[in-house]
Amino acid sequence: MAAVDVAALVEGVRAGRRASVSRAITLVESSKPAHRTAARELLTELTGHSGHTGGGAVRVGISGVPGVGKSTFIEALGTRLAADGHRVGVLAVDPSSVRTGGSVLGDKTRMARLAADPRAYIRPSPSAGTLGGVARATVQAITVLEAAGFDVVLVETVGVGQSEVTVAGMVDTFLFLTLARTGDQLQGIKKGILEIADLIAVNKADGDREGEARAAARELAGALRLVHGKGEWAPPVVTCSALTDVGVDDLWRRVIDHRDHLGPDGLAAKRARQQLDFTWALVRDELEQRLRTSPRVKEIRGQVREAVLAGRLPATVAADRILAAYDARD
Repeated sequence: MAAVDVAALVEGVRAGRRASVSRAITLVESSKPAHRTAARELLTELTGHSGHTGGGAVRVGISGVPGVGKSTFIEALGTRLAADGHRVGVLAVDPSSVRTGGSVLGDKTRMARLAADPRAYIRPSPSAGTLGGVARATVQAITVLEAAGFDVVLVETVGVGQSEVTVAGMVDTFLFLTLARTGDQLQGIKKGILEIADLIAVNKADGDREGEARAAARELAGALRLVHGKGEWAPPVVTCSALTDVGVDDLWRRVIDHRDHLGPDGLAAKRARQQLDFTWALVRDELEQRLRTSPRVKEIRGQVREAVLAGRLPATVAADRILAAYDARD
């Protein structure tokens, strides 16, 4: 990116100009020091000192087992919401970009109908070097979308495990999509997912698979009763078919039910806790960036690497040497 005119970018984002939204998200994704400084200025202007845009966007995280049809589902839900007058933003958290250095998603081709809708905006995952960096960029992209007037933000996670926990920590409602399987539908779902999910949907409940999907939903509902105590929100388990657009409306109503269950105070408290967690995530991400670019660390990195690979240096001692080099930077 060239030199950033933050004031013009703020004005463009607030006016809802797609080009400005794209440039703003590219800016918050960047790891260049000058861009990070400009991004902080941009976000401060968009949110004010309170750290909030003032928008009441519904933030929904969406994950699921491989082959569950997340893209088809997101397109069906997003298209329906856009038709109802909502402005829908779709962001993707893709841990594989951490390994490859770039997004591997083809969201705009996989969701061609939604991508063509003027009331929708789809953004693939950033290349941010670490899962923490991806999270930083995604949280800030949510802020940009809310400031641009998007009132629904769908955050898709393509990975499993830690990425799902990361996404659950940046949304109001976390939706887990699964499939009906022949008696082993619980095997592929870790207990941790059942603990963080606010809503579970068994997708592809159409044709001959509808009965199997309903049976799977009953089994999951029974498992959830063992995970969640009395008095807590009991995550509903519903069936739907994104392909035939059956049950999508009902699922969205359950999202709103969960939001109503939280209430204004509960939602504010949840987002405040997320902001505190995000604060420490930013600190960790910034410290890692500084560690990577430290001249003194660079001086010893090669010899430490060789010594560890050759078995001459234990990892604990190697870590101490790297930290000592960083601490001696001044």
